Amino acid sequence: MTNDAALTLQLYDIRAPSYRWRGRGVHGWQNAEVPVRLLILEDDDAIRASLALAMEAEGYEALAHAAAEEALADVRSRPVDLMLVDLMLGGMDGFSFIREVRLASDAPIIVISARADTHDIVAALEAGADDYVTKPFQAKEVSARLRALRRRPAVMSRQLEGEGRTVLDSGNGPLVLDIGGGVVRRGPDQVHVTSTEFRLLCELTQPPGRVLSRRALLERVWAHGYFGDERIVDVHIRRLRTKIELDPGEPRLLVTVRGLGYRFDPQ
Repeated sequence: MTNDAALTLQLYDIRAPSYRWRGRGVHGWQNAEVPVRLLILEDDDAIRASLALAMEAEGYEALAHAAAEEALADVRSRPVDLMLVDLMLGGMDGFSFIREVRLASDAPIIVISARADTHDIVAALEAGADDYVTKPFQAKEVSARLRALRRRPAVMSRQLEGEGRTVLDSGNGPLVLDIGGGVVRRGPDQVHVTSTEFRLLCELTQPPGRVLSRRALLERVWAHGYFGDERIVDVHIRRLRTKIELDPGEPRLLVTVRGLGYRFDPQ
């Protein structure tokens, strides 16, 4: 083990409970005999080994890969609960992996990368990532963000338990938010949204008509584990608009209130 890897492991004294992610967005966690499955895609041997050992020390089942192609095959063959993904890889890069894996999994994705340019961060989030951590990083920061991604769905599942369906757009579909089922539908077709997008939509529509600032949405959707730029909210709003708006360039449902934030207007 390298000195860096050993140092990383010294940052931990908290054990993660053996809970498993249960479905899309709001179903939360349930007691299980197996630990939470965490995919780690990182081609640097020292970082990959360090992260895997540190996460296993916290109770995760770490599935570590150096190549995106192998990681993608793993996700397709057996579901994972969370993912840590580097962008600069040999062969398929991290951006392509995120786009491909989103066709098979809605599990939250945290990017870990040395690329700190705003363009790269936005591109990764628009590809389907939920959060972004720049290198060098401390493993305890990654752990905190993983806990935040796990914690918020569990809280929301308790708050929304027993809730039914909400019609968001009565025409052209209609567009329905099924909170109990954890899905969004346009007519008979399911609209495929990530867990973060689903939570964002729930916060904006329960109830609709409120203006929520970026900071409020960060606290409600990302909980207290996000330490970065508030523009992450803008990126996810844009992604959500491409999925629920008939004309994302002229949104009628998810509207911007200049200087204040965002509001959902049912149609």
